[in-house]
Amino acid sequence: MSERFTDKVVIITGAGEGLGRVMAGLIAAEGGTVVVTGRRPDPLAETVAIVEAAGGACVAVPADVTDEASVAHLVSTTVERFGRVDVLLNNASQPGRDLFIWEQTVENWNACIAAVVTGPMICTREVINQSMLERRSGAIVNFSSTASVNGIPRKSHYSVAKSGVRTFTKVAAQELGPHGIRVNCIVPGGIQTDLLFNYWKRIADERGTTWESIRDESAKASPLGKVALPQETAAAALFLASDDASAITGQSLIVDTGVFMLG
Repeated sequence: MSERFTDKVVIITGAGEGLGRVMAGLIAAEGGTVVVTGRRPDPLAETVAIVEAAGGACVAVPADVTDEASVAHLVSTTVERFGRVDVLLNNASQPGRDLFIWEQTVENWNACIAAVVTGPMICTREVINQSMLERRSGAIVNFSSTASVNGIPRKSHYSVAKSGVRTFTKVAAQELGPHGIRVNCIVPGGIQTDLLFNYWKRIADERGTTWESIRDESAKASPLGKVALPQETAAAALFLASDDASAITGQSLIVDTGVFMLG
């Protein structure tokens, strides 16, 4: 096992389940100190218990990424306890309700934009102001979606929000590069988490078929014939967050088993 995150302090948003929880375990296994955050304390406590049971260092600081005071407290608590923030993984998201544009509501639209775009901006602003700018060091990884490439019907809110994440990544990389801070973006396709399973089940109910058939349909759209596991997506994110990617910034890396090839 490599030790790419030894002596690194890492904040992971949306870490109460799914990809965030997987990344917490992998980073801790590589020697990192992990601060997990999300709105719900109970799932965060489960993540901490899992990571600690495997011998890793992990603490939970609940926060709402859309609330400035909450994020400021998250970062200040981390800095007070561990001295700095080396890595930020802006993983928190919010899919919203699937609506055609003629059904779309401002509430649904704004809630998605707040969680998916505004949240990463606030988190980025706080970690750079409270730690990274002064130290002239840091790595930030944002999380978009292949929904940002062509868009997905009934997901105008989500597709637009995830497109914004990719643009935010480029601007942040240009501004922060001279200060020794790298900013990159993972662009996942489907990831086999509860969020995707629930989506498959809902689509299956609408079509009057099984969720397994929807899963198989998704897998057949990929040259690799599969849907990515959380561990596979996490591995790409950890690469960008690590010093192995020290010459990479402003990039969006698609991790979707080859469905989109935008070289």
